[in-house]
Amino acid sequence: MVAVRNSLDFRIVTGHDPEPPTQGVHMTKRSRQLRVALYARVSTDKQSTENQLQELRHAAERLGWQVVDEFVDRGISGAKGRKDRPQLDALLKGVARKEFDVVGAWSVDRLGRSLIDLVNMLQELHATGVDLYLHQQGINTTTPAGRAIFGMMGVFAEFERALIQERIKAGLQRARKLGTKSGNAIGRPRASPDVEARIHELRATGLGMVKIAAQVGCGVSVVQRVLHDS
Repeated sequence: MVAVRNSLDFRIVTGHDPEPPTQGVHMTKRSRQLRVALYARVSTDKQSTENQLQELRHAAERLGWQVVDEFVDRGISGAKGRKDRPQLDALLKGVARKEFDVVGAWSVDRLGRSLIDLVNMLQELHATGVDLYLHQQGINTTTPAGRAIFGMMGVFAEFERALIQERIKAGLQRARKLGTKSGNAIGRPRASPDVEARIHELRATGLGMVKIAAQVGCGVSVVQRVLHDS
């Protein structure tokens, strides 16, 4: 038997071109029909999700995707988190199990009202290799342009986090200076000067905090705070 070392030897010996190598049994996500899970939400029970789902089904058909499941939360505000939206929670559990290739929603506000929440969800999707399609915004992260938008959204989310932190700090500083809407200063009220003086006086005699609190008639936490701040 003649050993055939390469394709040239094969043609010389047989007079035919070699058979092309067979493809592996595993196809990539891009070479097979993508599985899409649709998500819809309405804020009241009187509203219908059918219009949202109908447009998403048409979009999936146009894009050549297979709709494998639909998740609908009814009568739930977009401000609610995942734990208060059972169908969104079920969807994300399916994402973790890689049951879908794409998650489709009619609009970004169907998923959440906060940019930070949306980006966190996107990061969860991409961590498992699942893409996102938002019909109204025309965002499709299966495309290079969609992935670029995802990257930009991450930048804006960081910006929003920074703004929230700055607003919180400014609000705390204003409340410390001017007081809260109730007219009281922010935080726990301070002990009176007489109480503070008595606490320091008893502490100087060597008494413990529990005995000082009993004699002064205040809580141990008040004694701790006075001694800590002094």
